Amino acid sequence: MSLNKGIKILLVDDEPTILQFLEMGLENEGFQVLTAQDGMTAVTMVKEHQPHVVILDVMMPGMDGFEVCRMLKKIQNVATIMLTAREDVEDRVKGLTLGADDYMIKPFSFEELLARIHARIRNHYPHLLSKVHLGPFQIDDRRKEITYEGTLLELSPTEYSLLKYLVTNHGLVLSKPMILDNVWGYDFGGEENIVEVYIRSLRDKLNDRQHRIIRTLRGAGYRVDFI
Repeated sequence: MSLNKGIKILLVDDEPTILQFLEMGLENEGFQVLTAQDGMTAVTMVKEHQPHVVILDVMMPGMDGFEVCRMLKKIQNVATIMLTAREDVEDRVKGLTLGADDYMIKPFSFEELLARIHARIRNHYPHLLSKVHLGPFQIDDRRKEITYEGTLLELSPTEYSLLKYLVTNHGLVLSKPMILDNVWGYDFGGEENIVEVYIRSLRDKLNDRQHRIIRTLRGAGYRVDFI
């Protein structure tokens, strides 16, 4: 089960290529994705489907993103991220004043958009991300706890973050640089060997002496397999 399962996102943009790119990426992340190419359709879909997050382009023909945002806030308190190709401070202030929760300037990285979506979900719907079952693991993000086969693991904050990253990306090969960026942060100035130290500690706590849960792929990285 994905951490994002059951979370509905409405994409609103009049450019089909952008819609297709974002829809594919977000569906691959496990979100349920709805799309609209104009403001009135977006308002109707919010009423009918009640998405958790609306990603809303500002510059659209007819009803622009500002007017859509204003109308959406009258319907429900949906988390709204506005997108624009303009860097005007006035536009950002206007969007936030109308009730937008966040603002992104095009072009932007998909990874940054994901981070902002999760930030909005944590603020508006913390219960959706709090507890997830993935194979033999249960991750309780609110309590920062992970259980394995029903047993609560005694984890330090860094061990929790590392195991959560590995488990939520189970089946994927994660390189040391990827792990360092996502667990320690891109500005981490230490050695990659710290990953090996923490992997060894996690294996001890999982009683994974034969490395069947956290596998090492020589020269590539690590992969969690559910057994």
